Amino acid sequence: MATLLSIQTAPARRVQIGGRSVLTAIHKQPVAGAVQVVPMGLHGDEQADPSVHGGLDKAVYAYSSEHYPFWQAARVQAGLSGIDDALPFGSVGENLSLQGVLERDVWVGDVLRFADCVLRVTQPREPCYKFNAAMGFAGAGKAMAQQGNCGFYLAVQQGGRLSAGETFELVSGPRRLSITEAFRAKMVKHLR
Repeated sequence: MATLLSIQTAPARRVQIGGRSVLTAIHKQPVAGAVQVVPMGLHGDEQADPSVHGGLDKAVYAYSSEHYPFWQAARVQAGLSGIDDALPFGSVGENLSLQGVLERDVWVGDVLRFADCVLRVTQPREPCYKFNAAMGFAGAGKAMAQQGNCGFYLAVQQGGRLSAGETFELVSGPRRLSITEAFRAKMVKHLR
């Protein structure tokens, strides 16, 4: 079984990106204890721009913890200073930091079955300029496109409560389109 290592939420707030004020909720922080899951996502988590990130089909963003060493190395390679500490979960903007589930294992329509909650996989995450800013270097989105370590969005099929440390089961759906294939198709423009 796979494990939910950490849960993160954030309120939407204004930050400076490229000299302009932008509303974002990408800067997720860990939550202690159980978190209520409702159709629009996690209690305490805001979605700054539901036309791009959020809404019913992108209510929760899940990311594999196995990718964190790549991002740590990419930030060092980009010449960022003061990054000796490991990146904390939530650094890529995910709500759920998972262990034991990679994009190649997940297909659109698959279900993550937790003890008190069921989440359905809907699509891969696409990197944007806010992701570059959160990671601290301009090539972060392109690196995500090249590596395919995008994570995936989830719709809430059955609300309930989630807690860090609990295990879950990945239940196969129709298996027509994998997250890896869907992401590759969307990222063609970034790979040129």
